[in-house]
Amino acid sequence: MIIHLTVKPGSKVDQLFYDAAGKLIAKIRAPAQDGKANAYLIEFLAKTFGTAKSSVTIVAGFTNPHKRIELDTDEVRVQAVLATLT
Repeated sequence: MIIHLTVKPGSKVDQLFYDAAGKLIAKIRAPAQDGKANAYLIEFLAKTFGTAKSSVTIVAGFTNPHKRIELDTDEVRVQAVLATLT
């Protein structure tokens, strides 16, 4: 399953939520330098969706805050987690 999200690195907390416009936002603590934010984002999403890190892949947006993520896991699980983020 592919999800689109905007990443905000350097935040004080890790958080996944929808903004007022309905866009998926991921705030993460890792800094945006030397790929640290991307690696941390993969770990954060794997933990959030209850899957292995190898099941989370950044498809597009490696150097951009707008990312396309592929989750190779049960789509029902992903939908259930996203539904709780309202």
